[in-house]
Amino acid sequence: MSDEQQPAAEQLPPYVIEGARSSRSRCKTCRRAIPKGALRLGILIEGPYGTGYLWHHLKCAARRQIDRVEEAYRSEAWKAAKDPPAKVPPIDELRQHAEKAAERRQTRRQPPYAELDPSGRARCKHCGEPMEKGAVRIVLGRRVQFGNQIRTTPIHVHPRCVVPVVQGEDSATEAAGLIQTLRETGRELPADRLEVALAEIGEVS
Repeated sequence: MSDEQQPAAEQLPPYVIEGARSSRSRCKTCRRAIPKGALRLGILIEGPYGTGYLWHHLKCAARRQIDRVEEAYRSEAWKAAKDPPAKVPPIDELRQHAEKAAERRQTRRQPPYAELDPSGRARCKHCGEPMEKGAVRIVLGRRVQFGNQIRTTPIHVHPRCVVPVVQGEDSATEAAGLIQTLRETGRELPADRLEVALAEIGEVS
């Protein structure tokens, strides 16, 4: 839960903002490591192994949980740190991060859809083979478990790999109507290349 020893539960404030005291903690939002000294937000929770903090990069927390960040600022949570940071970003700056993140979520395309591979560096999430730059690739949904939550994450696959992925137990993409959906969402692609990719997918059931 937390990467450092904490005082007794009744002494723990609901939030703490501090510079990470080590590089062992991981952000519960982006799942990446929090470097030593980087500003992080601790959110107090009662878990199966006791009471402690779940840590987030401060900006990651702002993108996903701005209400909690605002609560932490109202309580001046940096003062609860063992070694209070010399400076924290203005709350308006963090609100801007939250607004931009919300805009990206609203405009983000939801799978399934077809697109052209932009770089040639990606690999198919089914077969592991590289994808050719400019080739048609298919974006499908896969169910992934994070703790007690199950989320849908987009994955890129070759057209030829669509059927086994859709038939997998962790698929979040319905087989019914898939080809028609890909045809409708892929209208900006060259029609001939899209049709070749759809033919390569074959029958989905």
